[in-house]
Amino acid sequence: MKRIIQILLLISFVFLLSFCRKEKLLTDNTAKLNFSVDTVMFDTVFTNIGSTTNRLKVYNPYKQAINISSITLAKGSSSNFRLNINGIASYKASDIEIPAKDSIFIFVEVTVNPHNLDNPFVIQDSIVFSINGNVQDVDLVAWGQDAHYINGEVISGGTWVNDRPYLVYNSMALDSGETLTIQEGVQIYFHRNSRFYVYPTANLIVNGTKDDPVVFQGDRLESMYDDIPGQWVGIWLWGNGSTHTINHAVIKNAIIGIEIDTLNDYTNPSLTLTNTIIQNMNAVGLYALGSNVLATNCVFANCGQYAVGFAIGGTYEMYHCTIGNYWTYSTRTNGSLLLNNYYKDINGVYQVRPLENANFGNCIIYGNKENEIDLDMFPEHDNEFNYNFDHCLLKVNEDVNTSDATHFNSVYINLSPEFIDSSENDYQLNVSSNAKDKGDINIINDVNSQYPDVHIYNDLNEESRTINIPDLGAYEFVE
Repeated sequence: MKRIIQILLLISFVFLLSFCRKEKLLTDNTAKLNFSVDTVMFDTVFTNIGSTTNRLKVYNPYKQAINISSITLAKGSSSNFRLNINGIASYKASDIEIPAKDSIFIFVEVTVNPHNLDNPFVIQDSIVFSINGNVQDVDLVAWGQDAHYINGEVISGGTWVNDRPYLVYNSMALDSGETLTIQEGVQIYFHRNSRFYVYPTANLIVNGTKDDPVVFQGDRLESMYDDIPGQWVGIWLWGNGSTHTINHAVIKNAIIGIEIDTLNDYTNPSLTLTNTIIQNMNAVGLYALGSNVLATNCVFANCGQYAVGFAIGGTYEMYHCTIGNYWTYSTRTNGSLLLNNYYKDINGVYQVRPLENANFGNCIIYGNKENEIDLDMFPEHDNEFNYNFDHCLLKVNEDVNTSDATHFNSVYINLSPEFIDSSENDYQLNVSSNAKDKGDINIINDVNSQYPDVHIYNDLNEESRTINIPDLGAYEFVE
């Protein structure tokens, strides 16, 4: 029996020895590695600001282990790029072994030095691999861009022109009494948790164009972040004594696109918003509290709560606007549009503030919920809750009494507007749209008479509305 045990132990030892024997390395001088990509590309990287991390996967396609003699950046320690090779941060490594049919990861980052240039410039390098006397490489390419940097500053007024982007860290504020004019084509990027404050009596003027809108967005430039909400906080317009105008702007991927606080001046619009797209907000696209807002030819889309919220009373006018809310990131419990005329103060007492007027003409209010209009009136205050939908396409349920002629005139209920592709934030009208030829030219004439500077005879794409019966929403259908 003892003899048998000794034999079994010997067999086990030999087996373990053979199992633990080092895998024979492939030494063929024609052996080559495979890579997940032949070029590691970085979207535009701002100077002095580190990039996101890109990943390169290095494969050994053979049935034997392979030893990489060296991995190095071609420009060595002077490179703008940084590597993490198999868990080790360095611009070079040696004797990296990859088992048969296995792989390793190399993580790549880049920081671009200032060049004091207005136009983007290219940064290049390569990762060089040496295997059994062979040399392979993978290109590294990044586009650099100098920028105007604002870091937690209160700025004076002036004019911003489209020479290079503006990058905001730790928020920014326009000082009281100042006027900031932003010209066509300016790109403004906000780092995470940053906000644009506009103090009382300051004025914000945005002068974009159809072909060169002014864009407010987060500073993550990789394509995967193109439509991700919540990357920055938003624009907050404070207090009294201001007249803000925003024309041809795109405001996207924040928490609240524009918040405009209590102004107590219902005589003239404190915010005139024209030809503007506000989309992809965690919370609200346009949030006005006891304010005076005029909006024409605007799109408010894809928001986690309200696309448009008009609360604590005020005066609001929206003409040829499209509110389209097909939020999919979480469960949306609110309608796309909120009208409200009260709030609860710090003592828990309800305070009513009249909704003087909320007029919607030739608009579309639609989305993926059963009811897209929340009418939140304080009980028994009908005379302080004034609103009117005139020639509008609406998505509502039985909670909204659209037969009430004091509030609804020529409305089209629960007929799909047939947007081209709401999943891609394309709210132009399809050929089968129920919003075609449903508008009222008299509304356009009245708006033009009162506000001749808003140019409502043309749509957001500058297509004429007067050739035929006007369509509803921000876009006129064009064959």
